[in-house]
Amino acid sequence: MICLTSLLLTLNGCALLNPSHPELAKVEVPAKWSADEAVAASSSTSLNNWWQRFNDPLLVNLVQQSLQSNTSVNSAKSALQEARALRDVAAAALLPTLDASASAGRSKSGNNSAVNNFSAGLDASWELDIFGANRSGLNASEATAQASEASLGDVQVSIAAEVALDYISLRNAQARLAIANSNLTSQLETLQITEWRTQAGLVSSLDAEQARVSAEQTRAIIPPLQTSIAQMSHALAVLTGQPPAALLQQLSTANPVPQAANDLALNFPAETLRQRADVRAAEYRVTADLAKLAQADAARLPNFSLSGSLGLSALTLGSLTSGSSVVSSLLANVAMPLFDGGSRRAKVRAQEAVLAQTRLAYKATVLTALQEVEDALVALRGDIQRVSRLKLASEAASNAALMARQRYDSGLSDFQAVLETQRSLLSTQDSLASANADVSSDHVRLYKALGGGWQASEAEITTSLTEKTK
Repeated sequence: MICLTSLLLTLNGCALLNPSHPELAKVEVPAKWSADEAVAASSSTSLNNWWQRFNDPLLVNLVQQSLQSNTSVNSAKSALQEARALRDVAAAALLPTLDASASAGRSKSGNNSAVNNFSAGLDASWELDIFGANRSGLNASEATAQASEASLGDVQVSIAAEVALDYISLRNAQARLAIANSNLTSQLETLQITEWRTQAGLVSSLDAEQARVSAEQTRAIIPPLQTSIAQMSHALAVLTGQPPAALLQQLSTANPVPQAANDLALNFPAETLRQRADVRAAEYRVTADLAKLAQADAARLPNFSLSGSLGLSALTLGSLTSGSSVVSSLLANVAMPLFDGGSRRAKVRAQEAVLAQTRLAYKATVLTALQEVEDALVALRGDIQRVSRLKLASEAASNAALMARQRYDSGLSDFQAVLETQRSLLSTQDSLASANADVSSDHVRLYKALGGGWQASEAEITTSLTEKTK
């Protein structure tokens, strides 16, 4: 049984999710999960590659393939590349620009001799970011790029979990199909016996018809399970970036429902919910909108720039190298908005409203993350208890079915007892298989809720570009 009691948050009272960033919406989180049996764990379990904890090589292969080839993952990777390119564009605004030019011309006026003109030069300009408008733009672009990276992580987390859940559903359908076939075999044997006894005049034809009803009802369970198996195979193929029928043969062999390792040890305080990619992305969006607000505010202040040129101009190519051909200029410029009808001020107010929305979205993301963890813990605990009860019920149902069959064969009980016990056996075995699959699915949802399945890049983990340029 999984160590549910190893969950503990080591904070006293309540804590802010990220106290190092006071600008973020202050979201208070509980000091511990509502799993009230929580005790301290000696060490936490790494969740980066949680699918390996199921000890199923095929599942591991499918998840890894989906993280490489899934269309949603690749689309998120392209979005990250776009965000990083736009960040580089914003970084270039802090640096001077330098252009080179060269020209050659020949002109003639009236009867005068033709005149040649040759020139070459360099033009430079630099916007002095006195009030930090461009730097704020760079900070916003950097935070947006980090949010895009976290969003990629969120897609990876979702895809990995979806692959695992579909795989568990497929194996569960195969297990239920095996149970149905096994029970059908037993019921067909019973049907044959009742038909023999009816022909011998030992029982009425009612027993045979009841046995036939039971067998056909069980047989009717099989086609929907086969359909589910095929559909889950199609879903897994598409998730891994392949045509729907690509995995039908590979997944046709039935294997047990994968079970997670029973040594899960978590010692995460609420602050570590920041490892969730969606929470991290929401946090960076707040940072980006703060920088955009600073940029909009700086746009209301004067703008300073320097420009200059250095060139050579002469009538012949040979004289370009003489000192007299040098032409230079330097210009300082200042521009200050005087009247714009309140446009810039309105942009500041609009950005303040955007920031308020982003902060609320951040809070909603954190609260949703907390709920998902709580829900996963409650579901896992309940399903584990359910499995233990259904195991006892399944053993009892198997014994009852055997005894009812023996008593019927000995003429000590009627056929109704056989039917009831066979139906009960099928029902309990089917419920037990589904409950075992639910426990595995609960593990997947818990790993997902805790943010497992992605890892920030080294550049994102270490000092950000914003901190480097302070």
